[in-house]
This record gives sequence, structure tokens and C-alpha cells, in this order.
Amino acid sequence: MAKHEELPVPVYSSLDSVFGDGSQLEEARHRFIKIQSKFLEVFGHPPDVFARSPGRVNLIGEHIDYEGYSVLPMAIRQDTIVAIRKRDAAEPEKLLRIANLNDVKYPMCTYSADADQEVDLKNLKWGHYFICGYKGFYEYATSKGVNVGDAVGLDVMVDGTVPTGSGLSSSAAFVCSSTIAIMAAFGVNFPKKEIAQLTCECERHIGTQSGGMDQAISVMAKNGFAELIDFNPIRATDVQLPSGGSFVIAHSLAESQKAVTAATNYNNRVVECRLASIVLGIKLGMNPQQATSKVRTLSDVEGLCVSFASSRDSSDPVLAVKELLKEEPYTAEDIEQITGQSLPSIFGDSSTSLDVLKAAKHYKLHQRAAHVYSEAKRVHAFQDTVSSNLSEEDMLKKLGDLMNESHYSCSVLYECSCPELEELVKICRDNGALGARLTGAGWGGCAVALVKESIVPQFILNLKDHFYQPRIDRGVISKNDLGLYVFASKPSSGAAIFKF
Repeated sequence: MAKHEELPVPVYSSLDSVFGDGSQLEEARHRFIKIQSKFLEVFGHPPDVFARSPGRVNLIGEHIDYEGYSVLPMAIRQDTIVAIRKRDAAEPEKLLRIANLNDVKYPMCTYSADADQEVDLKNLKWGHYFICGYKGFYEYATSKGVNVGDAVGLDVMVDGTVPTGSGLSSSAAFVCSSTIAIMAAFGVNFPKKEIAQLTCECERHIGTQSGGMDQAISVMAKNGFAELIDFNPIRATDVQLPSGGSFVIAHSLAESQKAVTAATNYNNRVVECRLASIVLGIKLGMNPQQATSKVRTLSDVEGLCVSFASSRDSSDPVLAVKELLKEEPYTAEDIEQITGQSLPSIFGDSSTSLDVLKAAKHYKLHQRAAHVYSEAKRVHAFQDTVSSNLSEEDMLKKLGDLMNESHYSCSVLYECSCPELEELVKICRDNGALGARLTGAGWGGCAVALVKESIVPQFILNLKDHFYQPRIDRGVISKNDLGLYVFASKPSSGAAIFKF
């Protein structure tokens, strides 16, 4: 029997296969009818096919996927649905027309059907995320020898319920559902693991050096399970969470502008991690030229760090970080002295990294490496705890402790928190959360809290009173929208195609 990640994206003719029954199914039916109706109104034809990809919450393992380490997310029920129609080859206009159910916030975008078009990173529009999927699909189909024929026009309608800037991966849900919809429109389907890899590379067209977690869980999630996602190669292992706990997701109301602030935030950390791995490699005996050309991630030099630690009766790579990387920030000159090369020459093949070098004043190598190595260990400790023989009470406490340690590391060592997230995490813990941490890229977005199932309704009420009510009073959000900003979630299912 084929492994889960080797199967293609499932194709369904009914919604209950994904949305179950009851109120969630009714809500989904209503949504699909609205999307179909709006599609007909805007384009004059019904769509051929629909694709759906969910957002996700990362339970533990932040900012380590792009360093080659495993992460442990779960899909949530909030998702992006893309309806699509492939226009006839005879139709004269070869255009991609991308509309949104919320056309006030997201007006229609029109692009040529040229798969080689560049994404204008200086003038980002919401429709560019679809173009990421479009370019990626053509590049991949070509590499696989799949002939999808001459470019034709596409009519597209999008509806997303993942809050933007929330750290719940609205961008990956959009890119994944777009790519899968385009595939379905062209009558092809690839294995999930290939789509996960493809969509990760797609998002790099928008200028984010994504690590692949968001796309992998969106494509490969299974209903009722979190997933341990491994990379190189991508694979997913089901993780059954303890039934007595629930995860509450709460938005800090600070929007995380991941693509916009990439040079100073997200991509900056990717660059710092690479520099930390190169410097560690050199200090552990690698030839500088070899280190700068071969070493990409901290996982590349973990073996050297562990060997160093073992000479001191330890197996912890953080020991090498503590002894070999200074805590004070490094200047570009400091690093160039160690490597014997200019930083622009090391990163010459990456325009987004060169943008980081222009913006950065210094680099905190010790802190970033210490976070990555310790966080990677916490992911496996989380999985080991879930599969242990501990009582449910002790298991939930241990998982909560790991989440708290993760937040401290993200906040202090990786510096990807913000005042709103710090306030929200504290309120979660003060009101009974066993553990609470920022989730997603950080610098805004959401916190995730592990809460005993029995207190979830009261816990959410307390969050509303202590965190959200003052913001409602100040007019930051409307009371009617609270359900978008704080909710409990169980693991949802992954990407799907619908043909009715």
C-alpha cells in the first residue's frame, strides 16, 4: 500500500468527505454555493473544478524547517478554496483573471497567461500568490515532461477563511490551493510529497525563503492527527494528540507581514542561521572555502557539533554553540575575517539574501544557532511524550512545558515575538493554559495555547475579557468578529479537489 505522502491529492464529488456532518458541513455547502454563484456572475460560466487547502497551526518547531529539521504542525479547519475554469484555446484573450469573493478588500487582478512572467516584488498584489502557483506548476510540469499544451486563459475565484497576517499560513493555503486547482484544470495530479515540495518552491517567487512546513501540512494533513513533518525527503508521520487537551488559537491582532518585512525579519534569520553554520563549520575544522560553498544549514554541521560535544561527555550540539560562537553580535567584517570571503560573494546566488545584507547592521549567530538546535530537540521530545506511557495529566503538563520553553527560545534567542504576543501568551498562562507560545513566523500573528478540554469555553471567555475587550473598546476590532480571532481547534484534513 502506498504511503500517505506518495498518494495524489484526493478528488471528491461530495463535501462530507472533508467537512464531515453537522454545522461545519452546512457552512461549507453555503460557501461553495456562494463561490459558484459569484463565479457565474463575474465570468459568465460555472467553474470546472474546486481545490481546497487548509491553514495550519504549528504546535512546536518554529523557524527550524528551513534548517532541515522536523516540525510538528496540525491543519486547522480555516482554509482557502479556489474555483477555476480553463478557457478554450480558441478564445482570443490569453489572460489569468483572478477574482475574490471579498472583492472590496481584494479587487480583481488580471495577468497575462505567460508562465515566464516575473513577480513584481516591489509592487505586491494579492493575486501574485496565484501567479506563484501558476509559475511553479508550469516549471514542474515541464521538468516532469508533462505536456500541458499552449498557454490558455484561466478564470479564477478565491475565498479564504484563514486570517491574513495571523501566522496560520494564509499564504501557503492560497499558494497550495491555487497550484492544485491549476493542476486539476489541466487534468494532472502529482503525489502529495511532490506537490508539497513544489508549492514550497512556488512561494519563493514572492520573495520568502520558506522552509516547507506550511505547504507540507496543508497538502498532507489527515483528519484527527497532527503530523511530524520531516524534510529531505518530505514525509509525514501521524501524531495522535491526547484527547483531554485542546489547542486554542488566539490572534495577537498585530499583523505579521512576512513577505513585506522579509529583509529585516524572516529572511534575516535565514541568513543569520547560514552564517552561524558556516562559522561553526570553520571553527570545527572545515576548510573556509569548503564551508562557504557547501554548508547551507545548521543541520549540515550538527554532526561536527555533536562530535565536539562528545569529547566533553555530552551529545548536545548547543555546547559547541556556547563555546565557539560569541554572544555579542558579529559585524560583517568579523565574519569576513573568519571566512576569508565577502558576504555578498557568499550569497551572490540569492537576491533576497543580498537584500538582507543591505539592511543588516550585525548578525546574532550564537542566539540563532542555540534556538535552532534546542528547538529541534523539543520537537522530538514532544512526539516522544505523546507516544509515552505517561498518565494523561502528566503528558499534558510535559507538552505544556515544552511549548513554554519553545516560546522563551523564540522570544529571547530568536527575537521573533512582539509586545502584543508577549501580552497574549502571559494572559493565556494566567488563565489556565498548560503551555502557550507564539506560532508561525512571529513578529505578530497568533499564539497557540494547550488547554484542558474541560475548561476551553471559560478559557476563551477569559481571553475575550482580558485581551480582546480593551481592543474592542478602542475600536481595533468589532465584537462580531471575535470568532475569527480566537477559537479552539482539533486537527483537520489536508488538501482536496472537488468535482461536482
